[in-house]
Amino acid sequence: MSWRARIEPAVRPILQSWWRLSRGTTLGVRAIVTDRDGRVALVRHTYVHGWYLPGGGVERGEPVREALRRELAEEAGVEVTGPADLLGIYSNHASFRGDHVVLFAVRDWRVCPTDHAGEIEAVDWFHPDDLPHGTSPATLRRLREYAGTANPSDEW
Repeated sequence: MSWRARIEPAVRPILQSWWRLSRGTTLGVRAIVTDRDGRVALVRHTYVHGWYLPGGGVERGEPVREALRRELAEEAGVEVTGPADLLGIYSNHASFRGDHVVLFAVRDWRVCPTDHAGEIEAVDWFHPDDLPHGTSPATLRRLREYAGTANPSDEW
């Protein structure tokens, strides 16, 4: 196991706290990435429990769609090859006042090499009707909205 894989899970929460204190607003991206069988990609992080839609933080000066492409490649080994459709912009004030998440749908993609050592414990594909135990509440809400079985919300 590399030094990054051993150190990053311990350091990441400290860095996230610093970023939140040093920035008035934070912005993240997530995606509902589906395959031809209608399954959705979910990731399990090393530093937080549960299954989540892949994504992450937008770096200062980075366009949102570029952040989406970077994060999907890093976390899920997904290279976006077609349009990424904007689904919504959500406030995530329950986690941090000033945090926002931009959600996209990605249908056109291919597998690419990834280096998620230390950050991602698992990547898997699940049918929306058979999601794994521990799927995050926000992920469940977004997938229900996407399927049209729940009313849209502005809160992540």
